Amino acid sequence: MISTESRYPGLDLLRAIAIVWVMCFHAWVVGGLAPEWTWLSRYGWMGVDLFFVLSGFLIGGQVLAPLSRGQPLRFGDFYLRRAFRILPAYWVVLALYALVPAWRERLEMEPLWKFVLMVMNLGNDYSRPAFSHAWSLCVEEHFYLLFPLLAGWLMRRPAAWKVATLAALVLVGGIALRAGIWLHDTAAEVAGASQRNWYVEDLYYPTWNRLDGLLCGVLLATLKTFRPTLWARGQRYADALLAVGLALMAVALWLFRDRVGLPGNAVGWPVLSLGLALIVFAGAGRCSLIGRWSLPGMGWLAGISYSLYLVHKAVFVQVQAHLGEAIAGWGVAQALVYGGASLVAAALLHYTVERPFLRLRGRVLRPRASAPAIADPA
Repeated sequence: MISTESRYPGLDLLRAIAIVWVMCFHAWVVGGLAPEWTWLSRYGWMGVDLFFVLSGFLIGGQVLAPLSRGQPLRFGDFYLRRAFRILPAYWVVLALYALVPAWRERLEMEPLWKFVLMVMNLGNDYSRPAFSHAWSLCVEEHFYLLFPLLAGWLMRRPAAWKVATLAALVLVGGIALRAGIWLHDTAAEVAGASQRNWYVEDLYYPTWNRLDGLLCGVLLATLKTFRPTLWARGQRYADALLAVGLALMAVALWLFRDRVGLPGNAVGWPVLSLGLALIVFAGAGRCSLIGRWSLPGMGWLAGISYSLYLVHKAVFVQVQAHLGEAIAGWGVAQALVYGGASLVAAALLHYTVERPFLRLRGRVLRPRASAPAIADPA
């Protein structure tokens, strides 16, 4: 079942933007977009951070809703729901990567057990980059595992100051941790003691460095769940907050003008995440410019975005291998061929794997009469 929240046109639009932006960024696996479009792909990695904020908001709301009503969170049901949602399509794609090396966007791949246990983003060796985009799924899985436990613990004796203190610790601790890693690893690189891609391995992939987006999303969910009047009041100014969010994104773009530099990797992440959170807030209602109307195709694209995320890099490489010479120089049409092939593969995965398992989940985890069911946003 899909929640009403997840069907807000603004959230569908943001999901669609996020996946297309990520795909533009990952065009580097086939040589990148045409020079006149590099401005679109340069910051496409931010699409993953948008997914993190959306996940923090929607999954956070799913966890917090029963707790706010004084009901216990059924941990088993929650984990099973996430497993039915995430694992079937992931395991199909992982099997392709493991059993059909020709499918991979790069030949070398981290050990299979790291992908099975969802830890390939920890202690990663980036000289083995095949299916490397699974790092963000690992971050999500760690969030799914730990956040319900943390929320349940906090709700034993709920207090706003506890939430504020924990959020501040995560924010400040993340800035300090990333700055420390950056200073240590750049010093080692200058000294010639490190020849590896430390930026990806030590800064970009590990879960503990990527909590800002999830945190901002969870704080949005906390506001909506526990302060609904304040949420409704804020929605009256959704367009103004959308503008502030876009302004903060512009600041983040400036901070990340050197993507591997210290300013972006110390304070750029929280600035970016706060900006994206305000944009998600605007999309999570019907009052804003992005929330008033449903654009054709955005709901469908949002619906298959997970499958599209899983397959697009490998599909890009397959298109290049079989059609690359024939479509070379086609410009925008060339990009549409790559994108169209990815959409076909994603739709196939979505309708043959994702959807059947979601229907199976609905039968296995039927809503219980004693309490309202927790709607699943994804």
